[in-house]
Formats: sequence, structure tokens, C-alpha cells
Amino acid sequence: MHIVFLTNEYPAGKLAHGGIGSFVQNLARNLVLHKIQVSVVGIAVNGSKEKELDNGVEIHRIKQSAKKYGKFLFNSLAIRKKLKEINSIKPIEIVEGAELSFAFLPKKTGYKKVIRMHGGHHFFAVTLHKKPALWRSFQEITSFKKADALIAVSNYVGETTKELVQFKSPYTTIYNFIDLHRFKNSNKESFENNSIVFIGTICEKKGVQQLVEAFQYIKEKIPTAKLHLVGRDWTSKTIKSYISYLKTLIGSEHLNDIIFHGSVSYETIPTILEKAHVCVYPSHMESFGLTVVEAMAMEKPIVFSDIPPFKEIITDAVSGLACNPMDATDIAEKILILLENKGLALRFGIKARVAVLEKFEIATLVERNIQFYKSIL
Repeated sequence: MHIVFLTNEYPAGKLAHGGIGSFVQNLARNLVLHKIQVSVVGIAVNGSKEKELDNGVEIHRIKQSAKKYGKFLFNSLAIRKKLKEINSIKPIEIVEGAELSFAFLPKKTGYKKVIRMHGGHHFFAVTLHKKPALWRSFQEITSFKKADALIAVSNYVGETTKELVQFKSPYTTIYNFIDLHRFKNSNKESFENNSIVFIGTICEKKGVQQLVEAFQYIKEKIPTAKLHLVGRDWTSKTIKSYISYLKTLIGSEHLNDIIFHGSVSYETIPTILEKAHVCVYPSHMESFGLTVVEAMAMEKPIVFSDIPPFKEIITDAVSGLACNPMDATDIAEKILILLENKGLALRFGIKARVAVLEKFEIATLVERNIQFYKSIL
């Protein structure tokens, strides 16, 4: 079997990448261990190699189009050309990508096209109470019409996307997974007291603004508290740097206690989590929540948003505390409960890892993916 993953986020050295990239890397490496040939095709980011081998996974990165307009179209045509080239060397049986991946690929191909719903344009626009953009909506709907099979990373993203995009094909929910050998806490007592950790893109939808506001309330109760924000900065047409924007909201007396770490390599995340007293994920919306699973696997007490995808992962008052992500006071109060109650925090952490072992065990989920691929061929 030869599978090709379409993603621009596959990790490249120390360069920034997203959760999808980490997931694809984990899955691809494990498929190779099962004697499945895996290739990855995506657009190159600055500093990444055009072609490399990662634990048996062939990565092909294409130079980004220099066109001022229609960049997505020209990039897609370049990807289409690369797929044809790879297929001529080793016939492709399955191509998998996220929601927009197949908009400009042919409908009829010699390989099966699989969309894995990580949360597309319709999903995030509507759930974050924004209006979907016409052009991106058209691309997404077109992509779904060309797909041969569908996977959802959570029941919520599958049902919501089905309602919004109105596809008729059935989908299969297969949760994302992590390497539980890497994400394992060797010393539960080694954390830095009163350290609060967030890992993810520093952007609006992750609820970082509310977390920063909550932290300033926490400082009034626990003066020694520190907030560690780990992840790449977010930019848009109106905001050049979300981190710079957040700093304007922070009182001068708290600036030194909120540490922006920027992007870090995936390999260093377990070390960062191990030092955390409490982990916080106040996202306004997610499709799944891989960073939550990572913290759970590290037996960390967690404050998480009361959004449906997180509720598929973690149970309120059993393995963590749910909060209203739009209410900074509620976020602060839940964090304070865990900072001030060591016994409760430890119990939550232990139950969190047990839940991960039951639902996100890597061997079981890799096998589910392989059986899915076999079933569509």
C-alpha cells in the first residue's frame, strides 16, 4: 500500500508547525513500521528542504507560487503535478488531506481520496460566529464532492461539518493519538510551583486573551504565579502580531511573569509539560484537542473549555475542570482551585492518563486507521 498525505505542516527541523503536522508525522512513521509506503506532499516553508526522508517517510515540498493572486490554485496545480510524478514511480493507492485538499484535483483518479476532518473553513467560521468566505466555501464544498471517503477526528467535527457542508457520504470517527512513551511523566513532584502552561498557537480562537486577563486576577491571590505561553505568534491582515497585541493588555507589573516562549520543537514539549503545575486550554472552539491529550498523558491537572470536542476527551470534575472560555474570572477561579489543592490536582492527573490509555492508545488507533484504508480499497 502506498499512501500520500497532503499537508504543509509536516515538521521540518526547528521550524514552526501545527498540530496537524505533528499528527501526520506520528501516523506516517507508524504506518511505515507496518510496511506501508508513505509519502508527504506540501508547500515548502522558508528554510525547509525540498525533499528529505524522515524515519522512512518520503517528504516532498514544493516551492510556493509567487503569483500575487490565485496562490492557492497555482499551489494546488503544482501539488497535482507532483502527485503525478510520484505515482509514475510508485503507484499511489490513497491520498489523504484536510477539508480543502481536493478542490483542484481531478474528481476521477486512480487512487482513493480521503478527507480527514481536522476542522475546515465552514466548521471554524460558523462555530466562532463568523460568516464563511464565499471563495473558500466553494473550494471546501468542491473538495468534499471529490472525496471518496471521510474520517472525522471527533464526533462533533464530523456531525457539524456534515450539517454545514451537506455531504451525504458516511464518515468514520478516528481520534488522533500521541506517543505515550514520549508523553510520560517520570516525576510527578518535579513541577514548578504555581506555573501555568498553555501550548498552542497564540491567537484569538485559542482563548489566550481571556487567559492573560485571568492570570492578572490570579496574581492577586498568588503573587508567585507565572504564566508560560508556548507556541507560534499569529498574524492577520489587521493584526501584525497577536503577541504584541496581548502585551498591550498586560499591566506593567505583570509583564515579567507572562513568558512568551515562541515556537518550540515537538521533542521539547514533554519537558515543558513536566514542569507545569497546571495546564490550561481555554479555546473558543477546536475540532479535537491534541494538546489536551498530551497534557493528560503527562498526568497534569487541566483547566479546559466546556466545548463539545473537549468533552469527548476529558471529563469535568473527574480528570480536569471545565471553564467558560469567554469568562476570564471563571478561568481564573478554576486554575486557582487546582493550584491551591495539591491532592485534587494529583488525582485529576492520574485519572487523566488512565483516560488517555483507554481511548488514545497508539497501537489500537494505528490499527483502526490501517483497517479503514484497507476497507476503501
